[in-house]
Amino acid sequence: MTFHTVRLEEGGFVPFFRSYTKTWIHAIATAGLTAFGTLTIVHRWFAGLAIAAYVVPPIVLYLRRRGSLEDGGTDSEAQSAEPDADAEPIETPDGTGRERPDSADDGTRGERERRPDERGSAVVGWNAVETPTDATLHDVTVTGSNGGYAVGDGGVVLASDGAEWTPALEDGPGAGGNDLRGVAATADGEAVWIAGDSGALGRIDGETGRHTDYTAPEDITDNWLGVAVGGASGEETVLLITGSGGIVRGAYREGDLEWTGPDKPGSGSSLSGVSLADGGVGYCCDTNDSVFETTDSGESFERIGLEGADGTLTDVATAGRGDCVVSDDDGVVHRYDGSRWTPERVVDGSLSGLDRHGDRTVACTTGDGMFERLSPEASWERFDTDAAGGLLAVSLGPDRAVAVGEGGTVVERGQR
Repeated sequence: MTFHTVRLEEGGFVPFFRSYTKTWIHAIATAGLTAFGTLTIVHRWFAGLAIAAYVVPPIVLYLRRRGSLEDGGTDSEAQSAEPDADAEPIETPDGTGRERPDSADDGTRGERERRPDERGSAVVGWNAVETPTDATLHDVTVTGSNGGYAVGDGGVVLASDGAEWTPALEDGPGAGGNDLRGVAATADGEAVWIAGDSGALGRIDGETGRHTDYTAPEDITDNWLGVAVGGASGEETVLLITGSGGIVRGAYREGDLEWTGPDKPGSGSSLSGVSLADGGVGYCCDTNDSVFETTDSGESFERIGLEGADGTLTDVATAGRGDCVVSDDDGVVHRYDGSRWTPERVVDGSLSGLDRHGDRTVACTTGDGMFERLSPEASWERFDTDAAGGLLAVSLGPDRAVAVGEGGTVVERGQR
């Protein structure tokens, strides 16, 4: 899951500020306003610091992004381009020719609807599907059986059996209506964990659809910015991340649940993504260019990078030890091979979500573009979508991929 950066919407500062209020920067500014406001009992000059802490960040961010647009950038993070008339044709398995896509390093080329993969099967384009909500959806998970769950504002939880999306919960695990930020499934897909604001936390039984409320574990009511789950149902490890850089670890064993933490693997900067693979291997990233690795299911973490990123890290995905990728809001994916990091520019804009399955990697943007590659050695390809809102998170399954975002937006891509 990712805690997303603000994008510059059409219409000026007011719509920009509405988007800004959903970011981690606003959360920190609000905390500064509260802290300095409290100190006015010591000296009234703290009132000025309180106002500055809240007012200055959005103004600076707005002017910076506006300036980027005036210099030729785009706020949709990916601009489509017409096919190059001089592109060299290549043969497809059915004998028809198509243009050879560019490497997608500039984020503007690539076949739009369908293309053959390395095994000769066709990959269907990304298309919007109907959902029963207009709430912003912050995270999604595709289970091993190609089912899916998505979570969002107001505590909404949507479930899919591979076909249509239906409401699973309308106001969160504790019926508190708190926004939900993260969702993750067990390895067998038989249990799903959901997490969000004010300590909201719950577990959904994938077979019955019934949920159990675990809100505020160990009386912790922090906002959970993401959740990762490892192991099969009944033998689950749950990792929760916070805006203060803390990780809380849960061990669920046939109905018994024990919590440890919070522990801070880094400096206390907000954690922006967390992912667990088999064998107790997992990774998390923060907004201070740090990535941490665990090999014992979250009992301990070691910093493994990252140095010199120009953007703020937004999400992390892994296929196992020494196989990790992180995205940032400067359009770069950083790939870790167990010993070194390699940056790869995907788009001239912001990447908001990232996921891995097998050799395939998919990234989404807060515009409407999707980016895919079939293997770590392959180049990135861009796909247009008909999404009505910006995309915030993506999840890959065996034969299904789903991205979610603003206004209840869900786009899907299947493979046949």
